[in-house]
Amino acid sequence: MSEQGPRISWENFRTYDAPLATKLRMVLANNLEKARTRSSCCGNHGQPGC
Repeated sequence: MSEQGPRISWENFRTYDAPLATKLRMVLANNLEKARTRSSCCGNHGQPGC
């Protein structure tokens, strides 16, 4: 995995306009989706964790 992936994920988390609890829930859901599909993308571009 390239260094760009984690950097983009952090930027999405930092700049996404939502309460912290919502962002953490999105990170969990998006990472579970990536694990389930064995993909590097969850399909929710711009959301935390994607």
